[in-house]
Amino acid sequence: MKLGFSAADEDFRAECAEWLQGQMAGEFRDIRGVTQLTAMPERRREWEQQLGEHRWGCIGWPTQWGGRDATLAQQVIFAEEYARAGVPGRINHIGVELAGPTILTFGTDEQKRRFLPDIAAGKTIFCQGFSEPNAGSDLGSVRTKGRLADGEWIVDGQKIWTSLAHISDWIFVVTRTEEGSQGPKGLTFLMMPLDQPGIEVRPIRQINGDAEFNETFFTEARCPADSLIGAPGDGWKIAMGLLAFERGVSTLGQQMGFRNELDEIIAAAKATGKDRDPVIRQRIASAEIGLRLMRYGALRMLSNSDHSSIDGAALTYKIQWASWRRRLGELAMDVLGQAGEVAAGGSYEWDVLPNLFLFSRADTIYGGTNQIQRNLIAERGLGLPREPRG
Repeated sequence: MKLGFSAADEDFRAECAEWLQGQMAGEFRDIRGVTQLTAMPERRREWEQQLGEHRWGCIGWPTQWGGRDATLAQQVIFAEEYARAGVPGRINHIGVELAGPTILTFGTDEQKRRFLPDIAAGKTIFCQGFSEPNAGSDLGSVRTKGRLADGEWIVDGQKIWTSLAHISDWIFVVTRTEEGSQGPKGLTFLMMPLDQPGIEVRPIRQINGDAEFNETFFTEARCPADSLIGAPGDGWKIAMGLLAFERGVSTLGQQMGFRNELDEIIAAAKATGKDRDPVIRQRIASAEIGLRLMRYGALRMLSNSDHSSIDGAALTYKIQWASWRRRLGELAMDVLGQAGEVAAGGSYEWDVLPNLFLFSRADTIYGGTNQIQRNLIAERGLGLPREPRG
């Protein structure tokens, strides 16, 4: 895949940058630079709708569903300029990057008509219901149960680490619908409305003071019979397709966020005189090299247009960026020194670099621990024998 962009692509970049920077300097200047995902939820929802109104919300989607039919290069450019402009993270990133592409690929025409326009318009916010207390990185251990009765799916169980569930409208849930099934078999992929008596969402406070993710309890929670993606028992296949989308275009925007964090560290090193420390200089250089390697790897990964499975490059990406960013957080604190250990003011709110350190402690855990990632690389990427399971 070519790493350069055409003249037309660069014109598109200028258009994106002008619009995004204009928004962040104008009507939405109050959310610029916000790092906590739960901060200012109503304004962030308004921002999602502003993106949708101007067809910037899901630019890679077909125009009939609210997108722009943008090329891959244009999607990469927009993701980069979005982060460069200091725009906060998308509160509907699950809907835009995971639920929407899954419905586009595996959903029925009716499901596309029902969900895609409102996701693109920022009117429907999705969250993800995969992990459980005893099924973190191992999706095949899911115990949440679903049964079909009187034209509805009825779900009982518990999910955990459901990011932004407390401000979401819908959740997609992997549930066990075949009695006695084990592992990947017997799982079904359902979409459920959160605003109902059978679902309770309880926030979990994190070490950085935020409460981004939640426990979600299902007690005879319901959704219509046609709310499943695919067929009963297709849950594992759909989930694996969804994880391929997770390693998609958004990775380039993520890396631009990493670029901003590394630039903050470099500025802090100059301000504190740590830039003259040869060990710190070497660690900064190593971080720069790692970031560039991730960019090249992500571009190679994006050249795979078949999202029915996760290719070798995508298998390595999670452990690569998670380990890199955890080291970046440690570098940030070593550059700041003791000043980075004190929060300004009376509330438990941290500046960018201390927040990076605290949040990055979880990077090697959520979305599949590093240990699980190594198993995936070995078994699915290299074809090595499966690790014995208990």
